[in-house]
Amino acid sequence: MAQVLEFKLPDLGEGLTEAEIVRWLVAVGDVVAIDQPVVEVETAKAMVEVPCPYGGVVTARYGEEGTELPVGAPLLTVAVGASEPAPEAESAPVADGGSGETSGNVLVGYGTGAPAARRRRVRPATAVVAAPVAVAEAVPDRAGPVPVISPLVRRLARQNGLDLRALDGSGRDGLILRCDVELAIERMEQAVQAPLAPAPTTAPAATGSVTERVPLRGVRGAVADKLSRSRREIPEATCWVDADATELMAARTAANAAGGPKISLIALLARICTAALARFPELNSTVDMEAREIVRLRDVHLGFAAQTERGLVVPVVRDAQDRSAESLSAEFARLTEAGRAGTLTPGDLTGGTFTLNNYGVFGVDGSTPIINHPEAAMLGIGRIVAKPWVHEGELAIRQVVQLSLTFDHRVCDGGTAGGFLRYVADCVEQPAVLLRTL
Repeated sequence: MAQVLEFKLPDLGEGLTEAEIVRWLVAVGDVVAIDQPVVEVETAKAMVEVPCPYGGVVTARYGEEGTELPVGAPLLTVAVGASEPAPEAESAPVADGGSGETSGNVLVGYGTGAPAARRRRVRPATAVVAAPVAVAEAVPDRAGPVPVISPLVRRLARQNGLDLRALDGSGRDGLILRCDVELAIERMEQAVQAPLAPAPTTAPAATGSVTERVPLRGVRGAVADKLSRSRREIPEATCWVDADATELMAARTAANAAGGPKISLIALLARICTAALARFPELNSTVDMEAREIVRLRDVHLGFAAQTERGLVVPVVRDAQDRSAESLSAEFARLTEAGRAGTLTPGDLTGGTFTLNNYGVFGVDGSTPIINHPEAAMLGIGRIVAKPWVHEGELAIRQVVQLSLTFDHRVCDGGTAGGFLRYVADCVEQPAVLLRTL
């Protein structure tokens, strides 16, 4: 007789507590193998395919595409030892500690070979079995259970004094989603803030209409949270300078003409950054306000802003201070391609100590970027464009770039920031300056 095992959303690491279902890779009734990916989820940091540690027949799925689930919530159930869909009478979920054939560790804190004490326990949910899309949801009957599957949605409603029974969900079969609760809260706040005045005899003229509400979740939500926190916590300042990049461009052209791996411009700028940080280590640091300490970091894990179809991401090049220009070029290329393909891992997107932001690719000259919290500085590079420039006492057309440094004023003063930026500009204008630091 088949044994039905329940597979829950595993701990995806990096402190993540929830994920959004992007795409189901299996359907109810499908036969799955051990460690076969069954669902694609999006966290605040990356897109991840989640493998199932059980082999058997899928008997139920929990959550539609677009639904957010907390870590530990049921994902699906699998009838282990069955070659065809298990009948309804045998489909009651069994605890994780079943004896069916399973894999080893699948993701952080998960894996059927791990001791039971390491498993994350959550309140059991009710499964819908052997349905075309078996979602743990209730029929929208206000006399019965409220159609909510996410504990996070329930908590949000409870914290704001919202009665879920009064809501109409926008999800499948009336399922109440987080966006429904947030919209209801917003309407409550607007009603409270509205002035107590007699109703007008005629409706006020419309000043605009809402065409769409876009939930702040996934990558967009993570970017919003991080940038908002940066602006709240970091007293930032920005300084900038124009630099003649003609010699740097010529040096790159000559290096690439000599054969061997091609060197990208951002790799040369990264190499200059690591040399500058060796001279001005105050900018490779973070601030611990609880301990009231500036924590200076030895290694340079260099982040770089990359625009992808999923939004802005900041992949991190580890130990950039130990890499050559060729090695930096290769790593930038690898991470950029992974970002475009949506295969960056949480580890690729965390742990940065300094960020390089090449907004010149968008055709703009300058910017005052927001620091990538909890880092202390970000170097911005504008477009390199031909401009009139005084060179060796004469007016000439040169390749000019604007460099800007946004820094945390808690870690250093303007003299240090200016010294760092001036050194970077000197290396851009005269690449031979960099040779003295190698």
